[in-house]
Amino acid sequence: MLAALLYGQEDLRLEQVPDPTPGPGEVVIQVAAATTCGTDLKVWRRGGHARMLRPPTLFGHEAAGEIVAIGLGVTGWNIGDRVVANNSAPCLNCFFCHRQEYSLCPNLTFNNGTFAQYLKIPAPIVQQNLLPIPEDLPAELAAMTEPLACVLHGVARSNVKPGDRVALLGDGAIGLMFVAALANQGAEVFLFGGSDSRLQVGSKFGAAQVFNYRQVPDIPTTVKELTDGWGADVVIEATGVPAAWETAIACARPGATVNLFGGCPRDTTITVNTEQLHYSELTLKGVFHNTPDYVRAALSLLASRTVPFELLISDRQPLEQLEQVFQDMKDRKVIKVAIAN
Repeated sequence: MLAALLYGQEDLRLEQVPDPTPGPGEVVIQVAAATTCGTDLKVWRRGGHARMLRPPTLFGHEAAGEIVAIGLGVTGWNIGDRVVANNSAPCLNCFFCHRQEYSLCPNLTFNNGTFAQYLKIPAPIVQQNLLPIPEDLPAELAAMTEPLACVLHGVARSNVKPGDRVALLGDGAIGLMFVAALANQGAEVFLFGGSDSRLQVGSKFGAAQVFNYRQVPDIPTTVKELTDGWGADVVIEATGVPAAWETAIACARPGATVNLFGGCPRDTTITVNTEQLHYSELTLKGVFHNTPDYVRAALSLLASRTVPFELLISDRQPLEQLEQVFQDMKDRKVIKVAIAN
């Protein structure tokens, strides 16, 4: 089969590799649509990921498709079933899993390789995070289950209440998904990003006001002006830039929760004003990945069609154009691209 392999920093190659065969407890799907992700872009640019993969490796982690092979011991699934698989599953047996803190499981089974004709799903994911796609949901929308599950996890950890004023930094696919999820919970969202077209999508997803940060001299000052001089009740950072983490903290009112969601490069640090942190009683949170419950909630939200998530799909391209797709993502010409075989 034709598949994309990541060899290092911006070194992505299409190669012929053997078709996967399922072992015990596994299934193989024919990929109908694989969607690109900001995490894929960061991994491509950085040449690896601290948790999910090490080059050289099959690449991509968002996909939906149809089961074409079933391994020994798999029950409840049939050849031809339309399915979406999360890119991970917790072990269920460790310290963190016993406390239902599944995203912290040190034994997470990760799966990569969605930018290919076929994808093998490991047994733990088959058992916990392989879901049937509703009949009327297109594969390219179902493929977005994983990132939306991460967002729903992030929202749940952000202490958001109806009527809260939320400052959101970042207009990538994750940031825009946050807008939709937050607006759905009754929050008033102020979205800051660098692309007018993406900000328009944010407005359609329910943002109360949108701002191009290039036209905003000082984001924290603007947030305070929007919030009676206090700052936001909740701040969510969705860019993965250390300087933006510091900006996010500066946007917070006393007593606020700051969700530092965007993953920064390894070994980077930020400076925190200890006086503000202590006397303003700030809650700073790092939130990573998702859990099985949020995977199911995400697919349900996509299937409800209450949010026009199709607006996140900027383009559709064959696998052979994947290198150009990542260049377009790097240049911020597209939000997400559906790769079809």
